[in-house]
Amino acid sequence: MADLALERAQTVARAPRRPVRWNTILTYALLIFGAVLALGPFIWMVSSSLMSSAEIAAGRLFPAVPIFQNYPDAWNAANLGLFMWNSVRVTALTVAGELLVCVPAAYAFARMRFFGRDVLFGIMLATIMVPAIATLIPNFLTVVWLSRLSESIFGEAGKWMDNWPALTIPFIATPFSIFLLRQFFAQLPAELWDAARIDGAGHVRFLRSVVIPLSRAPIMTVAMFSFISSWNALMWPLLVVQTDAWRPIAFGLQKFVNSDAPNELHLQMAGAVLMILPMVILYFFTQKQFTEGIAQSGLKG
Repeated sequence: MADLALERAQTVARAPRRPVRWNTILTYALLIFGAVLALGPFIWMVSSSLMSSAEIAAGRLFPAVPIFQNYPDAWNAANLGLFMWNSVRVTALTVAGELLVCVPAAYAFARMRFFGRDVLFGIMLATIMVPAIATLIPNFLTVVWLSRLSESIFGEAGKWMDNWPALTIPFIATPFSIFLLRQFFAQLPAELWDAARIDGAGHVRFLRSVVIPLSRAPIMTVAMFSFISSWNALMWPLLVVQTDAWRPIAFGLQKFVNSDAPNELHLQMAGAVLMILPMVILYFFTQKQFTEGIAQSGLKG
């Protein structure tokens, strides 16, 4: 045994050293630097939310004793319960509406043949290149006109402005979501459609029974993007909502920041943590499907 161990040691000693791969070292260094840049503000925000105002003014990086009472204090001071409930309702309606519209639209572009399909799809893709700020006023004027038309037909119940329709309906058909789902639907084997046709299934049944179960990852990705966009919305709600009845959490946090003195920074950071907490929790539960959906839908096809 001793001779065998000695022979192995000599073999290892004679083995040539691998050259240092500086490109690998540089890659990891850049990745670590990027991670620090991305996580630094987030870590500081969480740390500041657990400090007192005196500790923040002193420039401390971490609290001496975490003050968890800052979270209920910020919740009550900024009335975040109302604004978060508004965001939950608006986000749920937006995500559900986007899936109901984008999934059939993407299936039609991917699996159905009709006149002008490719031209229509190209026009839709071109709208992705238009800056969102450039469509803000046209969308606002369209919503105002539709709100007046709906109110003339249904009365007060048909009001869009200062109500959930203005916050949700303009965002339930996004070109990027349709494109993402279409890329995945187009990759499904044609044999699945042939087998479904033999069983007497049409497009609706094929979509419901075959395509959707096989597309959970990209559908979850679209839902995640829709959730983040709706939850973080601020500029559009400022245009179409005038009361707190439907104003989202982003508005509540901005109102809290603008109305309080600078010595309330610890409560402002606590409010910011409470705002992003649902997104962080959702991502941790869906990160596998999220990354799979991006890889399968965005990089192929």
